[in-house]
Amino acid sequence: MQDQHDPTAYRFRGKDALLGGQMLFVAFGALVLVPLLTGLDPNVALFTAGAGTLIFQLVTRGKVPVFLASSFAFIAPISIGVAQWGIAATMGGLVAAGGVYVLFSFLIRWQGVAIVHRVLPPVVTGPVIMVIGLILAPIAVTMATGLANPDDVVPRGTALSVSMAALGTTVLVSLLGRGMFRLIPIVCGISVGYGLAMFHGLVDFTPVKEAPWFAIPSFTAPEFHLAAILFIIPVAIAPAIEHFGDVLAIGAITGKDYLEDPGIENTMLGDGLATSFASFLGGPPNTTYSEVTGAVALTGVNNAGVMTWAAISAIVLAFVGKLGALLSTIPAVVMGGIMLLLFGAIMVVGLNSLVRSGIDLMQNRNLAIVALILVFGIGGMSFSAGQFSLEGIGLAAILGIVLNLFLPRAR
Repeated sequence: MQDQHDPTAYRFRGKDALLGGQMLFVAFGALVLVPLLTGLDPNVALFTAGAGTLIFQLVTRGKVPVFLASSFAFIAPISIGVAQWGIAATMGGLVAAGGVYVLFSFLIRWQGVAIVHRVLPPVVTGPVIMVIGLILAPIAVTMATGLANPDDVVPRGTALSVSMAALGTTVLVSLLGRGMFRLIPIVCGISVGYGLAMFHGLVDFTPVKEAPWFAIPSFTAPEFHLAAILFIIPVAIAPAIEHFGDVLAIGAITGKDYLEDPGIENTMLGDGLATSFASFLGGPPNTTYSEVTGAVALTGVNNAGVMTWAAISAIVLAFVGKLGALLSTIPAVVMGGIMLLLFGAIMVVGLNSLVRSGIDLMQNRNLAIVALILVFGIGGMSFSAGQFSLEGIGLAAILGIVLNLFLPRAR
Protein backbone atom coordinates (compact mmCIF):
# COMPACT_ATOMS: atom_id res chain seq x y z
CA MET A 1 0.00 0.00 0.00
CA GLN A 2 1.38 3.38 -0.94
CA ASP A 3 1.85 6.15 1.58
CA GLN A 4 -0.88 8.70 0.91
CA HIS A 5 1.45 11.49 2.12
CA ASP A 6 3.85 10.56 -0.68
CA PRO A 7 3.28 13.01 -3.60
CA THR A 8 3.86 10.13 -6.03
CA ALA A 9 1.21 7.91 -4.40
CA TYR A 10 -1.79 7.11 -6.59
CA ARG A 11 -4.85 9.28 -5.84
CA PHE A 12 -7.89 9.54 -8.11
CA ARG A 13 -9.70 12.79 -7.26
CA GLY A 14 -12.38 14.77 -9.05
CA LYS A 15 -10.47 18.01 -8.67
CA ASP A 16 -7.66 16.59 -10.86
CA ALA A 17 -9.89 16.20 -13.93
CA LEU A 18 -8.73 19.53 -15.42
CA LEU A 19 -5.09 18.62 -14.86
CA GLY A 20 -5.72 15.34 -16.68
CA GLY A 21 -7.23 17.22 -19.62
CA GLN A 22 -4.15 19.42 -19.70
CA MET A 23 -1.88 16.36 -19.87
CA LEU A 24 -3.92 15.02 -22.79
CA PHE A 25 -3.62 18.38 -24.57
CA VAL A 26 0.17 18.17 -24.25
CA ALA A 27 0.12 14.71 -25.85
CA PHE A 28 -2.63 15.44 -28.37
CA GLY A 29 -0.53 16.65 -31.32
CA ALA A 30 1.80 13.66 -31.31
CA LEU A 31 -1.04 11.27 -30.48
CA VAL A 32 -3.10 12.08 -33.57
CA LEU A 33 -0.08 12.65 -35.81
CA VAL A 34 0.65 8.93 -36.21
CA PRO A 35 -2.84 7.90 -37.40
CA LEU A 36 -3.04 10.96 -39.67
CA LEU A 37 0.27 9.99 -41.32
CA THR A 38 -0.52 6.28 -41.65
CA GLY A 39 -4.18 6.33 -42.69
CA LEU A 40 -5.57 5.04 -39.39
CA ASP A 41 -8.58 6.51 -37.57
CA PRO A 42 -7.50 9.25 -35.09
CA ASN A 43 -10.61 8.57 -32.96
CA VAL A 44 -9.50 4.93 -32.59
CA ALA A 45 -6.02 6.18 -31.62
CA LEU A 46 -7.57 8.39 -28.92
CA PHE A 47 -9.59 5.48 -27.55
CA THR A 48 -6.68 3.02 -27.54
CA ALA A 49 -4.33 5.60 -25.98
CA GLY A 50 -6.76 6.09 -23.11
CA ALA A 51 -7.48 2.39 -22.70
CA GLY A 52 -3.80 1.51 -23.05
CA THR A 53 -2.85 3.95 -20.31
CA LEU A 54 -5.44 2.37 -17.99
CA ILE A 55 -4.06 -1.12 -18.78
CA PHE A 56 -0.54 0.11 -18.00
CA GLN A 57 -1.73 1.54 -14.70
CA LEU A 58 -3.37 -1.76 -13.73
CA VAL A 59 -0.18 -3.73 -14.47
CA THR A 60 2.09 -1.26 -12.64
CA ARG A 61 -0.42 -0.69 -9.79
CA GLY A 62 -0.66 3.04 -10.54
CA LYS A 63 2.92 3.74 -9.48
CA VAL A 64 4.29 5.40 -12.63
CA PRO A 65 2.84 8.78 -13.78
CA VAL A 66 3.07 8.28 -17.55
CA PHE A 67 0.64 8.51 -20.46
CA LEU A 68 0.78 5.98 -23.31
CA ALA A 69 -0.10 6.95 -26.88
CA SER A 70 0.86 6.49 -30.56
CA SER A 71 4.47 5.43 -31.15
CA PHE A 72 6.44 7.25 -33.88
CA ALA A 73 8.75 4.23 -34.31
CA PHE A 74 5.98 2.32 -36.09
CA ILE A 75 5.08 4.99 -38.67
CA ALA A 76 7.20 3.39 -41.40
CA PRO A 77 6.08 -0.23 -40.93
CA ILE A 78 2.41 0.80 -40.60
CA SER A 79 2.57 2.91 -43.78
CA ILE A 80 4.32 0.15 -45.75
CA GLY A 81 2.20 -2.60 -44.19
CA VAL A 82 -1.11 -0.88 -44.97
CA ALA A 83 -0.01 -0.40 -48.59
CA GLN A 84 1.06 -4.05 -49.00
CA TRP A 85 -1.35 -6.06 -46.84
CA GLY A 86 -4.10 -3.68 -45.71
CA ILE A 87 -4.98 -2.34 -42.26
CA ALA A 88 -6.26 -5.63 -40.78
CA ALA A 89 -3.10 -7.62 -41.61
CA THR A 90 -0.90 -4.75 -40.43
CA MET A 91 -2.77 -4.76 -37.13
CA GLY A 92 -2.01 -8.49 -36.81
CA GLY A 93 1.68 -7.71 -37.12
CA LEU A 94 1.38 -4.97 -34.51
CA VAL A 95 -0.38 -7.35 -32.10
CA ALA A 96 2.67 -9.59 -32.46
CA ALA A 97 4.95 -6.58 -31.87
CA GLY A 98 3.20 -6.06 -28.53
CA GLY A 99 3.92 -9.72 -27.85
CA VAL A 100 7.64 -8.97 -28.29
CA TYR A 101 7.39 -6.48 -25.41
CA VAL A 102 5.70 -9.16 -23.30
CA LEU A 103 8.44 -11.67 -24.14
CA PHE A 104 11.06 -9.08 -23.18
CA SER A 105 9.30 -8.60 -19.83
CA PHE A 106 9.45 -12.33 -19.08
CA LEU A 107 13.07 -12.51 -20.28
CA ILE A 108 13.95 -9.73 -17.83
CA ARG A 109 12.16 -11.58 -15.00
CA TRP A 110 14.24 -14.65 -15.81
CA GLN A 111 17.68 -13.23 -16.66
CA GLY A 112 17.61 -9.62 -15.45
CA VAL A 113 18.02 -6.41 -17.42
CA ALA A 114 21.58 -7.27 -18.47
CA ILE A 115 20.39 -9.87 -21.02
CA VAL A 116 18.64 -7.17 -23.06
CA HIS A 117 21.79 -5.03 -23.18
CA ARG A 118 23.82 -8.05 -24.31
CA VAL A 119 21.47 -8.89 -27.17
CA LEU A 120 20.58 -5.29 -28.08
CA PRO A 121 23.53 -2.99 -27.37
CA PRO A 122 23.65 0.59 -28.75
CA VAL A 123 25.74 -0.59 -31.74
CA VAL A 124 22.58 -2.41 -32.89
CA THR A 125 19.72 -0.25 -31.63
CA GLY A 126 21.32 3.09 -32.61
CA PRO A 127 21.58 2.45 -36.35
CA VAL A 128 18.21 0.61 -36.42
CA ILE A 129 16.53 3.74 -35.01
CA MET A 130 18.42 5.82 -37.58
CA VAL A 131 17.04 3.60 -40.37
CA ILE A 132 13.48 4.21 -39.09
CA GLY A 133 13.93 7.96 -39.53
CA LEU A 134 15.91 7.94 -42.77
CA ILE A 135 13.72 5.45 -44.61
CA LEU A 136 10.81 7.88 -44.20
CA ALA A 137 12.65 11.02 -45.34
CA PRO A 138 11.46 10.83 -48.99
CA ILE A 139 7.83 10.58 -47.81
CA ALA A 140 8.20 13.76 -45.76
CA VAL A 141 9.71 15.66 -48.70
CA THR A 142 6.98 14.42 -51.07
CA MET A 143 4.25 15.63 -48.72
CA ALA A 144 5.95 18.94 -47.91
CA THR A 145 6.29 19.79 -51.61
CA GLY A 146 2.62 19.08 -52.38
CA LEU A 147 3.08 15.82 -54.31
CA ALA A 148 1.48 13.43 -51.77
CA ASN A 149 -1.73 13.08 -53.77
CA PRO A 150 -1.11 12.67 -57.55
CA ASP A 151 -4.77 13.53 -58.22
CA ASP A 152 -4.58 16.78 -56.26
CA VAL A 153 -1.09 18.27 -56.61
CA VAL A 154 -0.57 21.51 -54.68
CA PRO A 155 1.52 24.16 -56.53
CA ARG A 156 5.10 23.91 -55.27
CA GLY A 157 5.32 27.53 -54.09
CA THR A 158 2.08 27.28 -52.12
CA ALA A 159 3.04 23.89 -50.67
CA LEU A 160 6.44 25.10 -49.50
CA SER A 161 5.03 28.29 -47.95
CA VAL A 162 2.59 26.22 -45.87
CA SER A 163 4.91 23.34 -44.96
CA MET A 164 7.85 25.60 -44.07
CA ALA A 165 5.58 27.77 -41.90
CA ALA A 166 4.45 24.67 -40.00
CA LEU A 167 8.05 23.45 -39.72
CA GLY A 168 9.45 26.84 -38.66
CA THR A 169 6.77 27.34 -36.01
CA THR A 170 7.41 23.89 -34.57
CA VAL A 171 11.16 24.51 -34.35
CA LEU A 172 10.83 28.02 -32.88
CA VAL A 173 8.27 26.99 -30.24
CA SER A 174 10.43 24.02 -29.19
CA LEU A 175 13.42 26.37 -28.80
CA LEU A 176 11.88 29.62 -27.55
CA GLY A 177 8.52 28.56 -26.10
CA ARG A 178 7.89 29.09 -22.40
CA GLY A 179 5.84 27.04 -19.97
CA MET A 180 3.21 24.80 -21.52
CA PHE A 181 3.87 26.17 -25.03
CA ARG A 182 7.28 24.51 -25.07
CA LEU A 183 5.56 21.15 -24.54
CA ILE A 184 3.20 21.50 -27.53
CA PRO A 185 5.38 22.52 -30.48
CA ILE A 186 3.59 20.08 -32.81
CA VAL A 187 0.18 21.53 -31.91
CA CYS A 188 1.50 25.05 -32.56
CA GLY A 189 3.10 24.07 -35.87
CA ILE A 190 -0.03 22.34 -37.13
CA SER A 191 -2.19 25.30 -36.05
CA VAL A 192 -0.09 27.84 -37.98
CA GLY A 193 0.18 25.60 -41.03
CA TYR A 194 -3.55 24.88 -40.95
CA GLY A 195 -4.40 28.58 -40.79
CA LEU A 196 -2.15 29.32 -43.76
CA ALA A 197 -3.62 26.36 -45.68
CA MET A 198 -7.11 27.81 -45.11
CA PHE A 199 -5.89 31.14 -46.53
CA HIS A 200 -4.72 29.33 -49.68
CA GLY A 201 -8.01 27.44 -50.00
CA LEU A 202 -6.52 24.01 -49.27
CA VAL A 203 -9.02 23.04 -46.53
CA ASP A 204 -12.42 21.48 -47.25
CA PHE A 205 -14.80 21.54 -44.27
CA THR A 206 -17.44 19.34 -45.92
CA PRO A 207 -16.46 16.23 -43.87
CA VAL A 208 -16.90 18.21 -40.63
CA LYS A 209 -20.37 19.42 -41.63
CA GLU A 210 -21.46 15.91 -42.57
CA ALA A 211 -19.99 14.13 -39.53
CA PRO A 212 -22.24 13.47 -36.50
CA TRP A 213 -21.32 14.78 -33.06
CA PHE A 214 -21.44 11.28 -31.59
CA ALA A 215 -19.93 8.38 -33.51
CA ILE A 216 -18.42 5.00 -32.68
CA PRO A 217 -14.74 4.97 -33.74
CA SER A 218 -13.98 2.82 -36.80
CA PHE A 219 -12.49 -0.15 -34.96
CA THR A 220 -10.70 -2.72 -37.14
CA ALA A 221 -10.10 -6.33 -36.08
CA PRO A 222 -6.67 -7.78 -36.89
CA GLU A 223 -5.90 -10.51 -39.41
CA PHE A 224 -2.77 -12.59 -38.98
CA HIS A 225 -0.49 -13.02 -42.00
CA LEU A 226 3.00 -14.42 -41.48
CA ALA A 227 4.65 -12.04 -43.95
CA ALA A 228 3.19 -8.97 -42.23
CA ILE A 229 4.11 -10.29 -38.78
CA LEU A 230 7.72 -11.04 -39.74
CA PHE A 231 8.01 -7.62 -41.37
CA ILE A 232 6.75 -5.66 -38.35
CA ILE A 233 7.92 -7.45 -35.19
CA PRO A 234 11.63 -6.53 -35.54
CA VAL A 235 10.62 -2.87 -35.32
CA ALA A 236 9.50 -3.49 -31.72
CA ILE A 237 13.15 -3.81 -30.71
CA ALA A 238 13.90 -0.07 -30.93
CA PRO A 239 10.92 1.27 -28.91
CA ALA A 240 11.40 -1.53 -26.36
CA ILE A 241 14.91 -0.25 -25.69
CA GLU A 242 13.64 3.35 -25.62
CA HIS A 243 11.19 2.23 -22.93
CA PHE A 244 14.11 1.91 -20.50
CA GLY A 245 15.11 5.52 -21.13
CA ASP A 246 11.54 6.76 -20.66
CA VAL A 247 11.17 4.95 -17.34
CA LEU A 248 14.54 6.28 -16.15
CA ALA A 249 13.52 9.82 -17.17
CA ILE A 250 10.23 9.86 -15.25
CA GLY A 251 12.01 8.25 -12.29
CA ALA A 252 14.59 11.05 -12.27
CA ILE A 253 11.79 13.63 -12.18
CA THR A 254 9.78 12.00 -9.38
CA GLY A 255 12.78 10.76 -7.40
CA LYS A 256 11.65 7.13 -7.64
CA ASP A 257 13.47 4.04 -8.90
CA TYR A 258 10.81 2.54 -11.16
CA LEU A 259 13.29 -0.05 -12.44
CA GLU A 260 12.94 -1.65 -9.01
CA ASP A 261 9.34 -0.79 -8.07
CA PRO A 262 7.10 -1.66 -9.88
CA GLY A 263 10.05 -3.07 -11.87
CA ILE A 264 11.06 -2.64 -15.51
CA GLU A 265 9.62 -6.09 -16.23
CA ASN A 266 6.17 -4.82 -15.20
CA THR A 267 6.39 -1.49 -17.02
CA MET A 268 7.49 -3.38 -20.16
CA LEU A 269 4.62 -5.85 -19.69
CA GLY A 270 2.13 -2.99 -19.34
CA ASP A 271 3.46 -1.31 -22.49
CA GLY A 272 3.27 -4.57 -24.43
CA LEU A 273 -0.29 -5.39 -23.36
CA ALA A 274 -1.37 -1.82 -24.18
CA THR A 275 0.20 -2.11 -27.65
CA SER A 276 -1.46 -5.46 -28.40
CA PHE A 277 -4.82 -4.19 -27.13
CA ALA A 278 -4.58 -1.08 -29.31
CA SER A 279 -3.75 -3.19 -32.36
CA PHE A 280 -6.69 -5.53 -31.71
CA LEU A 281 -8.95 -2.50 -32.22
CA GLY A 282 -7.14 -0.93 -35.19
CA GLY A 283 -5.09 1.65 -33.28
CA PRO A 284 -1.34 2.39 -33.49
CA PRO A 285 1.04 0.82 -30.94
CA ASN A 286 1.47 2.68 -27.67
CA THR A 287 4.56 4.09 -26.02
CA THR A 288 5.29 6.35 -23.06
CA TYR A 289 5.24 10.04 -24.06
CA SER A 290 8.21 12.27 -23.29
CA GLU A 291 6.00 15.36 -23.78
CA VAL A 292 3.88 14.27 -20.82
CA THR A 293 7.02 13.47 -18.83
CA GLY A 294 8.09 17.06 -19.50
CA ALA A 295 4.70 18.29 -18.30
CA VAL A 296 5.14 16.31 -15.07
CA ALA A 297 8.49 18.05 -14.55
CA LEU A 298 7.00 21.47 -15.30
CA THR A 299 3.88 21.17 -13.14
CA GLY A 300 5.31 19.02 -10.35
CA VAL A 301 2.23 16.76 -10.54
CA ASN A 302 3.60 13.30 -9.72
CA ASN A 303 0.26 11.64 -8.99
CA ALA A 304 -0.53 8.93 -11.55
CA GLY A 305 -4.24 9.51 -10.86
CA VAL A 306 -3.95 12.60 -13.09
CA MET A 307 -2.97 10.26 -15.94
CA THR A 308 -6.14 8.29 -15.28
CA TRP A 309 -8.11 11.47 -15.95
CA ALA A 310 -6.06 12.05 -19.12
CA ALA A 311 -6.94 8.52 -20.23
CA ILE A 312 -10.65 9.04 -19.50
CA SER A 313 -10.58 12.34 -21.42
CA ALA A 314 -9.04 10.58 -24.45
CA ILE A 315 -11.69 7.84 -24.37
CA VAL A 316 -14.51 10.41 -24.20
CA LEU A 317 -13.09 12.48 -27.09
CA ALA A 318 -12.80 9.30 -29.19
CA PHE A 319 -16.59 9.27 -29.56
CA VAL A 320 -16.79 12.85 -30.88
CA GLY A 321 -17.31 12.28 -34.60
CA LYS A 322 -16.69 15.88 -35.64
CA LEU A 323 -13.25 15.85 -33.98
CA GLY A 324 -12.02 13.02 -36.20
CA ALA A 325 -13.55 14.71 -39.25
CA LEU A 326 -11.82 18.01 -38.38
CA LEU A 327 -8.47 16.26 -38.02
CA SER A 328 -8.94 14.60 -41.41
CA THR A 329 -9.16 18.04 -43.04
CA ILE A 330 -5.54 18.88 -42.19
CA PRO A 331 -3.78 19.06 -45.58
CA ALA A 332 -0.84 16.76 -46.35
CA VAL A 333 1.45 19.76 -46.89
CA VAL A 334 0.96 20.80 -43.25
CA MET A 335 1.78 17.31 -42.01
CA GLY A 336 4.74 17.16 -44.40
CA GLY A 337 6.33 20.18 -42.74
CA ILE A 338 6.04 18.54 -39.32
CA MET A 339 7.35 15.24 -40.68
CA LEU A 340 10.56 16.83 -41.98
CA LEU A 341 11.52 17.56 -38.39
CA LEU A 342 9.97 14.46 -36.86
CA PHE A 343 11.72 11.91 -39.04
CA GLY A 344 14.99 13.75 -38.78
CA ALA A 345 14.59 13.75 -35.00
CA ILE A 346 14.10 9.98 -34.97
CA MET A 347 17.36 9.59 -36.87
CA VAL A 348 19.14 11.88 -34.39
CA VAL A 349 17.84 9.81 -31.45
CA GLY A 350 19.56 6.79 -32.94
CA LEU A 351 22.74 8.74 -33.63
CA ASN A 352 22.71 10.10 -30.08
CA SER A 353 22.48 6.60 -28.61
CA LEU A 354 25.64 5.68 -30.53
CA VAL A 355 27.46 8.82 -29.38
CA ARG A 356 26.46 8.40 -25.73
CA SER A 357 27.56 4.76 -25.72
CA GLY A 358 31.13 5.90 -26.40
CA ILE A 359 31.92 2.97 -28.71
CA ASP A 360 34.67 3.26 -31.31
CA LEU A 361 32.86 3.19 -34.65
CA MET A 362 36.13 2.75 -36.55
CA GLN A 363 36.80 -0.56 -34.81
CA ASN A 364 36.28 -3.15 -37.56
CA ARG A 365 33.54 -5.08 -35.75
CA ASN A 366 31.48 -1.98 -34.91
CA LEU A 367 32.11 -0.50 -38.35
CA ALA A 368 30.74 -3.63 -40.04
CA ILE A 369 27.62 -3.82 -37.85
CA VAL A 370 26.64 -0.14 -38.18
CA ALA A 371 27.51 0.11 -41.88
CA LEU A 372 25.56 -2.99 -42.89
CA ILE A 373 22.50 -2.10 -40.82
CA LEU A 374 22.33 1.35 -42.46
CA VAL A 375 23.00 0.24 -46.03
CA PHE A 376 20.71 -2.81 -45.92
CA GLY A 377 17.92 -0.83 -44.24
CA ILE A 378 18.05 2.37 -46.29
CA GLY A 379 19.29 0.90 -49.56
CA GLY A 380 16.28 -1.37 -50.06
CA MET A 381 18.01 -4.76 -49.69
CA SER A 382 15.52 -7.63 -49.42
CA PHE A 383 15.52 -11.41 -49.08
CA SER A 384 12.64 -13.58 -50.25
CA ALA A 385 11.69 -17.25 -50.00
CA GLY A 386 8.29 -18.09 -51.45
CA GLN A 387 5.71 -15.86 -49.77
CA PHE A 388 8.19 -14.80 -47.10
CA SER A 389 10.04 -11.53 -47.62
CA LEU A 390 12.34 -9.60 -45.30
CA GLU A 391 13.40 -6.02 -46.04
CA GLY A 392 13.76 -2.50 -44.71
CA ILE A 393 13.66 -1.96 -40.96
CA GLY A 394 12.91 -5.60 -40.15
CA LEU A 395 15.89 -6.83 -42.14
CA ALA A 396 18.15 -4.16 -40.62
CA ALA A 397 17.14 -5.11 -37.06
CA ILE A 398 17.58 -8.87 -37.52
CA LEU A 399 20.87 -8.39 -39.37
CA GLY A 400 22.20 -6.21 -36.54
CA ILE A 401 21.25 -8.74 -33.85
CA VAL A 402 22.84 -11.64 -35.76
CA LEU A 403 26.05 -9.73 -36.50
CA ASN A 404 26.38 -8.61 -32.89
CA LEU A 405 25.92 -12.15 -31.57
CA PHE A 406 28.23 -13.93 -34.02
CA LEU A 407 30.96 -11.53 -35.13
CA PRO A 408 34.11 -12.11 -33.03
CA ARG A 409 34.97 -9.37 -30.59
CA ALA A 410 38.32 -7.59 -30.65
CA ARG A 411 40.86 -8.96 -28.18
